[in-house]
Amino acid sequence: MTLPEPNQTLIEIIRDRIKNTPDQKITFADYMELVLYHPEQGYYTSGMVDIGKAGDYFTASSLGSDFGELLAEQFVEMWQRLGKPKRFDLVEMGAGKGELASDIFNYCWHNYPQFLACLQYRIIEQSPSLTQQQKQQLQPWQQKGNLRWETWEDIPNQSVMGCLFSNELVDSFPVHRVKIENDNLKEIYVTLNGEDEGTPFTEITDDLSTPQLDQYFQDMGINLPSKDYPDGFETEVNLAIIPWLETISRCLQKGYLLTIDYGYSAEKYYQPKRNAGTLQCYIQHQRHNDPYYLIGKQDMTAHVDFTALETYGKHYHLEPLGFTQQALFLMALGLGNRLNSLSQGGQSVMQVLQKRDALHQLIDPMGLGGFGVLLQGKGLTANEQEPPLRGFTEKT
Repeated sequence: MTLPEPNQTLIEIIRDRIKNTPDQKITFADYMELVLYHPEQGYYTSGMVDIGKAGDYFTASSLGSDFGELLAEQFVEMWQRLGKPKRFDLVEMGAGKGELASDIFNYCWHNYPQFLACLQYRIIEQSPSLTQQQKQQLQPWQQKGNLRWETWEDIPNQSVMGCLFSNELVDSFPVHRVKIENDNLKEIYVTLNGEDEGTPFTEITDDLSTPQLDQYFQDMGINLPSKDYPDGFETEVNLAIIPWLETISRCLQKGYLLTIDYGYSAEKYYQPKRNAGTLQCYIQHQRHNDPYYLIGKQDMTAHVDFTALETYGKHYHLEPLGFTQQALFLMALGLGNRLNSLSQGGQSVMQVLQKRDALHQLIDPMGLGGFGVLLQGKGLTANEQEPPLRGFTEKT
C-alpha cells in the first residue's frame, strides 16, 4: 500500500491560522474544518477524495443500485402521502459521486414515471471535484431539466415541498473535542508543536471556547462532568448540526428530513466507558484515530448523536416521525424480496454471489445495517404523519 504525502500547503495554512490567533491555538472544530473543507486544499475540496473500492472509504451506494432503488420506494411513498403534488422537491445534501442520484433516477424512470414527472432533484455539494463527477454521472438527467446544483443561498425561504436527505454527511461535520480534567470540563485545542518538526501540531486543553458546549450536555440530559466519568474522559460535540437544522427548517415548507448515518443516542454516545470518543480517520480503507497523520490526505469523521438531531430539530419545527436501523429500514422497503428473487435464475452464479454479498453488506448489523435512519417532518397534518411510512414500520 503506497501512501500519499501530507499536504504541506494545507499544513502551512493551518500554521498561519494558529499563529494569527491571540492565544496561538484553534479549536479542534476549526482544525477539522480546515483539514476537510478549506476551499482549495481541504480533503473534500481539493479533488483528492475518492469514494469506493479504489478510494479511502465506501458508502451504501458504492455497493450497487439497490440502496438507491429502495430509497426511491420511500420517496415515492412520501410523494403519495403529501397528495401527489405536481412538484416534489428531493434535495440531496452531499451527493458523493452522483451514484445514488443516478440510481434513484433510473429506477423511477422504469417504475414510477408519474413521480419522475413531478420530481425536482436538487443537489447541495460543497466539494467542486465531487460536483464535477456528479455532473458527468448525471448528465442525461440534467439535460431533461429536473436536476440542478444549488447552494443554500439559492433556496428561498419556505420553498421546499418534499424531502431533504443525506447519507453519511453529518458524520463529517467538524466537531469540538472536550476532556475532563480534575473534575472540570475542558476543551481540546490544536497548537503548534515546536519540538518535533515531523509533527507540526499538538493538543492542549483550556477553558471551553463557547458556553454552547456546556449547554449541549444539559440539552442532551447528560451530566458531564460528574463522578460517573473518569478523569481524562474525552468525547466530541457536533455543534454544526444546529445551524444546519435551522437552515433546513428555513427552506422546508412542508415535508421530510431523512438522515442516514452511523451513530448513537446521546445516552449511548456519552456513556462513561466510551472514554476516548468516536473520532476516526480513514485512508485507503484503513481506520485509525490520529487526526494529525497525512494531513489533508485522509478522511476524518465522528459518530452522530441522533438525540441531538431530534432535540434541536424540535427547536426548528422539525418533529421526529421515526427512528430505525438501516437493516430494518431496507428490509421494510423490500430488500428481503430482492434476496429471495436471486434464487429464481436469470443470472450467472458469479452475478448471484456478488449481488447477494452486496445486499448482505447493506443489512450487516456490524456495518452499514447498524446505521441509524432518522425521519423528521415539518408542516404535516396528523393524517400525513400516520400511519408510519413504510421504511419505519419495523422499530429497533
